[in-house]
Amino acid sequence: MAGIYIHIPFCRQKCYYCDFYKTVNTGQTPRFIKAIQQEARKRKDYAGSEKIETIYFGGGTPSVLNGNELAEILQFFRKEFEIVKEAEVTFEANPDDLTVNYLETLYQAGVNRLSIGLQALQNEHLKRMNRRHDVQQAIASVNDAQKAGFQNLSVDLIYGLPELTINQWKSTLKQIFSLPFLHLSAYHLTYHQGTPFYTWLKKGTLKELDEKESVEQFEILIETAERYGFEHYEISNFAKNHLYSKHNTSYWTGKKYLGLGPSAHSFNGNSRQWNMAHLEGYLKAQENNLPFFEEEVLSENEKFNEYILTRMRTKWGIQEQEIRNIFGSQVLNAFQKEIENYLQMELIKKENGNFTFTRKGLFISDDILSNLMII
Repeated sequence: MAGIYIHIPFCRQKCYYCDFYKTVNTGQTPRFIKAIQQEARKRKDYAGSEKIETIYFGGGTPSVLNGNELAEILQFFRKEFEIVKEAEVTFEANPDDLTVNYLETLYQAGVNRLSIGLQALQNEHLKRMNRRHDVQQAIASVNDAQKAGFQNLSVDLIYGLPELTINQWKSTLKQIFSLPFLHLSAYHLTYHQGTPFYTWLKKGTLKELDEKESVEQFEILIETAERYGFEHYEISNFAKNHLYSKHNTSYWTGKKYLGLGPSAHSFNGNSRQWNMAHLEGYLKAQENNLPFFEEEVLSENEKFNEYILTRMRTKWGIQEQEIRNIFGSQVLNAFQKEIENYLQMELIKKENGNFTFTRKGLFISDDILSNLMII
């Protein structure tokens, strides 16, 4: 099974923390839709003969698309690809776009999983991030989505925000878990070069939250999510009733996926491809049959590093036997030697030949993963 990711690059306004490729030139939407159809035709065999089990609209802001545009894209995919009947179709959306009529349109078009970018539940933080919605719209969007028929609902939050207090974070989680969703993605704020937040941080006009407070917010997140019956199945993701994100889980378990649109990435097990991060250049490339992506063929060491970085993020972890089967006994022996120290420090645990992070290990997972990779 494989997946399709569509990067919708359009935003009505840019958030100050976001480094994903985006543009406010929403007038190019009709050309863009034709271009991704053209790209899909060229690359439909990228994942081989595998059926499509997930479709994911990310961005940017997919909810810039109107109902007819979304329906056109999905109808095209159903015609060009073999999509399984129970395919997960995820659509990212901003709360202020989710009117009752628009929610009904999404549902009727075939979207069966909605991911709503709430990010914060204090208007001061939303304003600082340059989000277009307020707290009232955030809460209403989740309730309205549930009323429109969406059962598989996910919400996004950001912690570690400048001046986000522990009490505010606790209040956010208390409000959030009163809403009818079954999946939560919560990410620590990262200051990406080229964003206004990064610039202000370097100038000293924005102060990064103390690391101790960030760690405490992560601990509170994990404990609160568990108390409400949510399973911590990936470093930044929590699910209730086993409603994991099938699309993102496919990334973490090494499945193939085709990425369409400017800046989109693709993976087929042996190589990675990434499209140019420039809307006009991408459009012209599709219209004139010009090159539009770069490619990296992965070495065996790079494949192993990819395996470690993705699998260890999840609750399923990695298995000794799987490493031996895929990469050979020599690689397994080196891995076992490297990981022994983390087992003794109780940062990683081993059960039935399966390695996963302990709660303590999660807090320094990035450092551990980098040390487990083959240089």
